[in-house]
Amino acid sequence: MYQFDIAAGSKAELYRDLHAALDALTAGEGDAVANMANAASLIWQYLPDLNWAGFYRMVGGELVLGPFQGKAACIRIPVGKGVCGTAVAEARTQRVADVHAFPGHIACDAASRSELVVPLLLDGTVIGVLDLDSPEPGWFDEEDQAGCEALMALLAPRVAAMAD
Repeated sequence: MYQFDIAAGSKAELYRDLHAALDALTAGEGDAVANMANAASLIWQYLPDLNWAGFYRMVGGELVLGPFQGKAACIRIPVGKGVCGTAVAEARTQRVADVHAFPGHIACDAASRSELVVPLLLDGTVIGVLDLDSPEPGWFDEEDQAGCEALMALLAPRVAAMAD
């Protein structure tokens, strides 16, 4: 199907290659679920030290579980609650070094220690979020945030069919 040459070098190279791979996987595909599923799988496969990678979709004013890789997860998250709900309420990325110190953190997996949540923005409206968890405290840095924000900027219009 697709052959990806994902760099084992710098983070910048990794995210450049992930961007190209996500572009190849989702270009011309109009199904939002298929595109989110491939994105979650790609991220899970190539970003190290994750224990969960997936999506929550905005449905009826709340976040609802979408395609993911990892353990079973919380199904519904209210806007403004936990890291994911805060990302929606503020319409901006949340990078949390210690989820146990985050007020109102929702612990779907007690092994998670750090989290990166990136909103999927379509014309300024949050239509979902990418949620990444790591069992390592402080795992995500500015390069991860910038890289994942670029991935979600590419993906958002390709999952537009799910917007309510």
